[in-house]
Amino acid sequence: MRKTDKKLENTLIGALTEVCEAALEEFDGFQWLTHFANYSYFPGSLTIVCIFDTNENLSKMYQKYKEDKFRDMIKSKLKSVDIEVKDIRTHVHFDTEEDCKKENDGKWHERFK
Repeated sequence: MRKTDKKLENTLIGALTEVCEAALEEFDGFQWLTHFANYSYFPGSLTIVCIFDTNENLSKMYQKYKEDKFRDMIKSKLKSVDIEVKDIRTHVHFDTEEDCKKENDGKWHERFK
């Protein structure tokens, strides 16, 4: 990883940590988030996955906010650190610990392949 990539990664981690802390307060059942990026193709390659505990809590978030509030929160925080993505819907995805446990025996590294 190049020095500039590492700096960008640290900036991204800081921004997403703030989003995570706010989301833990805002969204029932939200547990954690992670990201993946190929910095040679950044920010187009950025993928953020937001994890809820159950499908029921994820469904409630969809019904209440149509996931826009969560995505807007992420987009706003990224923009505040000069990371702009064209269409936040293509960069932010949602999943549940329930589905990972059922489909991948709780092995996130397999699920994210």
